Amino acid sequence: MRNGHIATIIPSIFRKVEGVDYKRERIDTPDGDFLDLDWIKNSSKNLVIISHGLEGSSQRPYALGMARHFDLQGWDVLAWNCRSCSGEINRTARFYHHGATEDLKTVVDHVNFENDYQQIWLIGFSMGGSLSIKYLGENGTKTPSNVRGGVAFSIPVSLRSSVDMLSNARVKFYEKRFLKKLEHKVKLKAEKYPDLISYNGFKNIQSFRDFDNAYTAPLHGFIDAEDFYKTVAAGNYMEDTDRPILICNAINDPFLGEACYPYETCKRHKLLYLETPNHGGHVGFSLKSGSYMDARALSFVGKG
Repeated sequence: MRNGHIATIIPSIFRKVEGVDYKRERIDTPDGDFLDLDWIKNSSKNLVIISHGLEGSSQRPYALGMARHFDLQGWDVLAWNCRSCSGEINRTARFYHHGATEDLKTVVDHVNFENDYQQIWLIGFSMGGSLSIKYLGENGTKTPSNVRGGVAFSIPVSLRSSVDMLSNARVKFYEKRFLKKLEHKVKLKAEKYPDLISYNGFKNIQSFRDFDNAYTAPLHGFIDAEDFYKTVAAGNYMEDTDRPILICNAINDPFLGEACYPYETCKRHKLLYLETPNHGGHVGFSLKSGSYMDARALSFVGKG
């Protein structure tokens, strides 16, 4: 699938993953919300924590495929769901976003409090890759010693670059699809928190930048969309990691602009590994034998 759109859409719609039997655990967050964690336990000392993309969940084919791949190798697996993404709207007015690593930290800290894993690897897709890399970078040497590193596929290293790319008329349909899903959640939130969130005027939201100006920024403490993009972008944090990170961004990814391919940064940093295959689309990477992402993630963490 050399066309980036085909490589993106076909696996998303038609990939079927069988044999994944999650066990759900709900945990509370420090601010009174909840997170739903989906586990596969094999009594292993090795764990992967999987973070999904924007408006995704632990049930997306890419998450299920990665979970099954590591399960078959005897690893424990934890695929967590961002707030509002597990099938039930969250309790608080806030949502989740590309920089909300406080929730990933809550997950990691909970795992380490309840278990004794020798090694934990963070694997993220798109927004989930941003969260994984930002977490490793902003914590640096304070990252728990058993968190060995991360793997990120199709990550918007520069969030502004990705937003600009998705506003292009040729790929606008992706943006519209995401905004339609987000609209439903805004409507539910507005009914519950009318003093904080307004659904009126959502029809005027035509882009991610509109949405982030109207909702993401004010709900999460940013000045505006530009402040949000500048503050949370994973590219701001990746150089501060002291654990190895693999970034795999396909050249034909229709979601990523030029700034999402940080060749020079990764060239000068001994722990940042950037791979840019010509094909793969956005979180596609489909092969006749399965998914390249699953095999590549396992081969990378095997070095840890």
